[in-house]
Amino acid sequence: MTGASIETTLELWASSLRDVKSRMRGLFTQERVAASAGLFLDGLLGDERRKTGWMRAEAAGDPGPWRQQAILGRGRWDAEALRDIARDYALETLTDEDAVLVIDETGFLKQGKASCGVNRQYTGSAGKITNCQIGVFAAYVSRHGHAFIDRALYLPKSWTNDPVRMKRAHVPAGTAFATKPELAVTMIERAITAKAPFSWVAADSVYGVGAIEQALRRAGKGYVLGVNSNHHFASWGVIPPVAGTAEGIAKSLEPGAWQRLSAGEGTKGARLYDWAYCPLADLDAAEYDAQRSGLWTRGLLIRRTIADGDLAFFSTWCPQGTTIEALVLVEGRRWAIEDSFETTKNELGLDHNETRSWHGWNRHVSLVMLAFAMMATIRHKANMTPPKTVWRLRL
Repeated sequence: MTGASIETTLELWASSLRDVKSRMRGLFTQERVAASAGLFLDGLLGDERRKTGWMRAEAAGDPGPWRQQAILGRGRWDAEALRDIARDYALETLTDEDAVLVIDETGFLKQGKASCGVNRQYTGSAGKITNCQIGVFAAYVSRHGHAFIDRALYLPKSWTNDPVRMKRAHVPAGTAFATKPELAVTMIERAITAKAPFSWVAADSVYGVGAIEQALRRAGKGYVLGVNSNHHFASWGVIPPVAGTAEGIAKSLEPGAWQRLSAGEGTKGARLYDWAYCPLADLDAAEYDAQRSGLWTRGLLIRRTIADGDLAFFSTWCPQGTTIEALVLVEGRRWAIEDSFETTKNELGLDHNETRSWHGWNRHVSLVMLAFAMMATIRHKANMTPPKTVWRLRL
């Protein structure tokens, strides 16, 4: 945060913290519980490396972790309402019509079998199959910053097929198995219903085909979605025609089809790759929604790493005439959700939840979402605020 003075930044922190605590207040029927929730938020934002119940209690001046644990467990309040508060709060500052909604998942490493949703499954957080929970997240990414606006705990079939286990973890009655793409579609639809302004969705290959594509076409949203190398593409009405697997198409391209473009600025400067784009077909938006009009282009975007030639593939959908440069920048926005996971785990204790229940996970994660949205808001406002001029008299 380089724009504001230290004094202004501290004022922003104080006023923003009062603001978010005020927004949370209506979720709690008792003042003491609301106060404990505020102290929980203070603990997440504190400088303790571990955000465990004991660490948060010590920071709050409590004799033990019981009040902190009660916020996640025994208390009666709606985590879904807090999720919506975090979303609306973030959108007040980050809103932009050209924003990208980024979908991705992260793992929460766990011991034992009792924590809701825990299973031996692959997580990129560890780079292997291990005992963990998986959370699917939606991040709102715009030129003003980025923050999480939704989340869902993935429940494997080993959980949804076991009513006793589901009940013991307090999973809401009637909760059925949903794939990760199905969870993503629900979050996309929830963002649209909430009138969150965005033009694009970006995601990796876990979410790159099927229901998400159809939902976004009906909603009039563009997308850049990762697909596997063996995903088949075929063009129509395009000369010369394009057909084959994504990898096969990439290998058949002439050297002149590639362009070196930046996917945005990273910590070490421009993130440069070689890119190629194959338009596959122009379709009328009315085919998916009778109330929409105009031509949209379905295409294949290919990214090649400069150092080793490693390839990545993306199914795209965009208004006719959208440039490859625009599609590359949309794909480049995916880095923001990785930054979000890293920041919330390292600084806000996203993966420090000690509860085992469904509502414990959702409450903890929603509180972290609100804290992270507050940080994004402060960062944007601080960078927009010119530093105060300090006048010194020369003696």
